[in-house]
Amino acid sequence: MAGPISMETGTARPPERPMRADARRNHERLVGVARTAFAEHGTDASLEDIARQAGLGIGTLYRHFPNRHALMNAVFQDALCSLLDRSRELASAEAPCRALVDWLGAIVTHAGEYRGLARALMSASQDETSALTQCHLPLREAGAGLLRRAQESGSVRADVSIDDLLQLTNAIALAAEQSPDDPELAERLLRLTLRGLK
Repeated sequence: MAGPISMETGTARPPERPMRADARRNHERLVGVARTAFAEHGTDASLEDIARQAGLGIGTLYRHFPNRHALMNAVFQDALCSLLDRSRELASAEAPCRALVDWLGAIVTHAGEYRGLARALMSASQDETSALTQCHLPLREAGAGLLRRAQESGSVRADVSIDDLLQLTNAIALAAEQSPDDPELAERLLRLTLRGLK
């Protein structure tokens, strides 16, 4: 029996099969090595080196992850889940504006763990074809809920958009990345953001 119909071509697509055990192990090995490489060398770490350190060929890496953003998306799924969990925790906080800024601070902290991530997230927000859009969209939805609550409470201006806030947050992370000798920079910039939101 044919798989689902592709909306783009009108042809039947084969149904997705679960990964074989060896393929799943290779996938997990690549993600683990990439997580370490991105933390140590930034998100522009060599994909060839990642494949080699995982004991695999570059072709195997590209079979699992067709491009760098796809690999980054896989690496950052745990952090994405944590950020989404945090947004749910903050959804009923007494001070909605502070909750929003705390959540934005958690994004800055996460982005700061991987040199180059903030820049990649900024570019992905403008590129719907990027695999990182799979990270951006759930964050955007979670942030929009926190922003809406803060606006409804009257503590945040009505003309503030979640897209602007996420770009600003990534810009803060990028500024902090470029100023490693000033560990308080991100917090100061977030405080300025809080003042500007009111």
